[in-house]
Amino acid sequence: VGLDIAGIDIVAQDITRPLLEQGGAVIEVNAGPGLLMHRKPAVGKPRPVGEAIMQHLFGSQEHARIPIVGVIGSQQTPQIAQLTAWLLHLSGRRTGLANQQGLFMAQRQVESRDARGFDFAERLLINRALDAAVIETSPRHILEDGLPYDRCAIAIVTDMPATDDVLRDEHDILNEEKMRNVVRTQVDVVLATGAAVLNADEPAVVSLAELCDGEVVYYARDFNQPLLKEHRQQGHRVVSCRDGQVILARGEQETALFHLDVTLFSRLLNEGLELPTLLASVAAAWALDITPQLIRAGLKNFGQTPSATSPNPTVSA
Repeated sequence: VGLDIAGIDIVAQDITRPLLEQGGAVIEVNAGPGLLMHRKPAVGKPRPVGEAIMQHLFGSQEHARIPIVGVIGSQQTPQIAQLTAWLLHLSGRRTGLANQQGLFMAQRQVESRDARGFDFAERLLINRALDAAVIETSPRHILEDGLPYDRCAIAIVTDMPATDDVLRDEHDILNEEKMRNVVRTQVDVVLATGAAVLNADEPAVVSLAELCDGEVVYYARDFNQPLLKEHRQQGHRVVSCRDGQVILARGEQETALFHLDVTLFSRLLNEGLELPTLLASVAAAWALDITPQLIRAGLKNFGQTPSATSPNPTVSA
C-alpha cells in the first residue's frame, strides 16, 4: 500500500502459520499505529517497537545530527561565520547561517536584523531543507538564552570579548575569569568527533583547549609560534602563515593553500577581512573535512557571485 510503517491487525490462531490454512484474516491496515499496546501489552512481554521503527527508518549507524558550527568572540566573528557558511555551501551542504548580519538559508537572506538570538538559530535547526548550520553567538546571548543546540561539530573562539554595562550590571561578569566561564560553554559542547578551532595568539582562548571533548585545531598569524610548533609535534592540526603563504599543517605534513599576494586572495584582505579571520574559517572548513582544493576555490569566489554572502559587513546577500 506504499507505507514504510503501518500497523496490521490480524485475526489468527497462530501467527506463525499461514492465514489461509487456519481461517485467519487481515482486518485492518493502519497508517498511524499506536505503540502502547506493544510496549505495555495486557498479556505477554513488551516489545521494543519504537526502536525497531527507528532502526528501519535510519539504520543503527545513522544519527539525526547535522554539522553545526558555533562562533563566539569579538574579532570579526560575523565574517568568520559568513565565510565558513560559504565554504560549507560549496561542499554541497544546504547551509543555514545566523549571525549579526541576519538570517540566511542556503545563501539567501531572510532576515536583515541581528540574528544571534535563540529563536533565529532554532528556525535553522528545525528547517528540514537544511543539512548544516553556522551560528554566531555572544556571551550575553548565552547568559540570557543559552545555546540553541546541545552539541556542535565545530566551535570557533577568536578571543575573550570585553565585558560591557549589561554584562556587568545584569549578569555580574566583572572580569576575564567570569567571561571565560561563559565563553567556555561553546567549547564544552563540542562532540567527541568534532573540533574546537582556537586562536593560538590569545592565551585565554588557548586555556579552553583542555575543555574540548574533540580535536583542537589552532590558528595563528606566525607559523613559528611556539604553541603551534608543539601542537604539530604532537600530530595535531594547525593553520598559519609563513612567508605570505597560508599553510595547513599536521605533524610533518604541510599543504600550501594559497599566497596572500595573489590578487584573488589579497582582494579579501583589501575588502576588510583580517588575516586571522581567513585562518579561522580555513581551519573550521578543514576540520569539517572540506578538501584544500575546495577551500582554495571557495576563497577565490567568496563575494564574487550573486549567491555568495558578501565579506563586507554592510552588504547583504
